[in-house]
Amino acid sequence: MMRSMRRALLLLACAIPAFAADPDPAAAGMNAERLARIPKRMQEFVDAGKTAGVVTLVARHGHVALLSAVGYRDLESHAPMRADTFFRIMSLTKPMTGTAVMMLVDEGRLSIIDPVEKYLPEFRGQQVKDGARPAHPITLEELLDHTSGIQEPPGHWRTLTEAVAAYARQPLDFQPGTAWRYRTAGINVAGRIVEAVSGEPYDQFLAERIFTPLGMRDTTFFPADPSRVASVYTYQGGKLARVEKPLPVRAETFAEPGAGAFSTAADLARFYQMVLNGGALNGRRILSPYAVQLMTASHTGDLAAGFAPGHGYGLGWGVVKDAKGTFRYSSVGSYGHGGAYRTYGWVDPAKDMVCVILMQRTNEGGDVADEFNAFLAMAAAAIER
Repeated sequence: MMRSMRRALLLLACAIPAFAADPDPAAAGMNAERLARIPKRMQEFVDAGKTAGVVTLVARHGHVALLSAVGYRDLESHAPMRADTFFRIMSLTKPMTGTAVMMLVDEGRLSIIDPVEKYLPEFRGQQVKDGARPAHPITLEELLDHTSGIQEPPGHWRTLTEAVAAYARQPLDFQPGTAWRYRTAGINVAGRIVEAVSGEPYDQFLAERIFTPLGMRDTTFFPADPSRVASVYTYQGGKLARVEKPLPVRAETFAEPGAGAFSTAADLARFYQMVLNGGALNGRRILSPYAVQLMTASHTGDLAAGFAPGHGYGLGWGVVKDAKGTFRYSSVGSYGHGGAYRTYGWVDPAKDMVCVILMQRTNEGGDVADEFNAFLAMAAAAIER
């Protein structure tokens, strides 16, 4: 039976076309002229002083259709934005952490319904802030879909272990599973569980088990060449001002599972294409199709969740759950994630499409920023067949 299962998985992997990184709109079934409108529209945001620079990528049917860079990586030096510029992807790290958890589920080493305290004893006896005991201990599922009630106290910690211990000393914000509150702390706890179960540091696990197999050579928590990293700006008084000490400040000390990674548009597209393919890329299987199905489904039911209309939340992913979420031509069942510095990655299974847009700017708009809305709608509008 094991031999037949391996053969079935091999056949499934071989049936998935190799990811083609060189832009080929025709192979992607997309209109080149319409795609060319995207960088022109992004340049308008740069010219208006709303952002220093933008990188956009569109892939469909396993082929990159567009990879474009406009504006500047650094305004002060006039260093041009490049397609291979490093970005602080911030919360785009969260789906990677969810993937690491699901890899361990595939291996039978944990379950998403397991209580956190099973792996991290410091969470035993945790209370709700009103003094009540939780109706049940918080679970891995609740960490990943942001319904745990976990809180993050202010502080600067030297290690992930120290940070998670500080979270465990805080009372829960609400009874687990009864509300949705976006918390990076919960994803950090999930990353610490990856360490506890695998016996490896979190960043080493991701590098060995996700980044290297997928060919994500430019994804790291500790970039070796700071000159490739885009500068961060804030929008104040109608103009951009440089952020001198951008997050993640903890990158100086530990790899933060909820917001610590640096990456490029091309690397992120490889990760998203793997998930779109049901867990495999270029013959390398990272996840089972069942893990992908579970983590990209909405787990938040009727709770008000997400940062855009019509969204719910999966295991590290925002998910379009109804027609209100299709306002930028995204299909129901699409999933993705945004980051604090206007980084955004999107997967639309119905269109067989991956979209990535990267900037480095704080404030205003969040997951419904004008740049995001324009980009995703224009990408969908470029589909021909």
